[in-house]
Amino acid sequence: MLGEWMESEVRQQPEILRRGAASYRGVLSNALEGRKFDQVLLAARGSSDNAALYGRYLIEVFLGIPVCLAAPSVLTRYHRQVRYTNCLAIGISQSGAAPDISEVLSSLRDEGQTTLAITNTPGSRITTVAEHSLFLDAGVEKSVAATKTYTASLLALYEIVRVMGGKLPAPSAHLPNDKWVDHAFEAAQIASGSMVRNSPSFALGRGFGFSTAQETALKMMECALIPCKSYSSADFEHGPKALAGHGSTIVSFDGPMPDLHAQGCEIVVAPEPPNLDVDGIDRILNPVWDIIFGQWLALISARARGLNPDVPQYIHKVTETL
Repeated sequence: MLGEWMESEVRQQPEILRRGAASYRGVLSNALEGRKFDQVLLAARGSSDNAALYGRYLIEVFLGIPVCLAAPSVLTRYHRQVRYTNCLAIGISQSGAAPDISEVLSSLRDEGQTTLAITNTPGSRITTVAEHSLFLDAGVEKSVAATKTYTASLLALYEIVRVMGGKLPAPSAHLPNDKWVDHAFEAAQIASGSMVRNSPSFALGRGFGFSTAQETALKMMECALIPCKSYSSADFEHGPKALAGHGSTIVSFDGPMPDLHAQGCEIVVAPEPPNLDVDGIDRILNPVWDIIFGQWLALISARARGLNPDVPQYIHKVTETL
């Protein structure tokens, strides 16, 4: 069956997240509890970079610490150093093999900054250069498309914020279950026709949901070979919405979008998980739920086009860039 590995790994996520909710906090407490930082640097590529975007919102909203997403080329291509002060540098690499992310962590550790690696691969390169490491314990991910390692990375970042003092509840009671995985699958089956037949296609979200839009667009491109561009729902209003007419599709993680529907665009509204409200801010853990719909949408669309996302053309499981 096309995408057999990917389907199996999507379905494994509730159990992996339950394990992570029971174990990540203890590891992170030893490294970070009671520590105060003036800034946070997040270094990642691909799906890990989309997870980092979620981490940025969590850290800035609940800790009030400024966050920047690293541009590794500043160090690896242009050979320039950036001045950081009392910084926590977090590198995310599912394979742990990313040389540019490792270079960023190594450089900051040499400067005396605190460094943390998040990876699914014990003993990998990223763990040898970071001061501290968190292993996602998601099991081997055979499909090229990151699924379970992505949601595990989201949970790890959530737990980092909790350990550093963010007023967030324990996640164990607020994580997707097998019933949600089946519900998201059924919703994606209905929505996939619009993705396969229409062009252009977009994925939109805002705030915590922006990371999900980014990751969904990536999945549509790498798995189903469907060009899909992600935007913040706010940024989409500044020009790109001109393309959202008849024959186009938007995957929305920000509600129904009636104005864009009125332009003739088909709107695929992601199913709504139970909201987790914290201090009047909702959708805190929605990205962990929402992306399961995005993953299914990519897999089902790939199958409809006769493609196997387990072994996509031109790309590999481990990508190394400098």
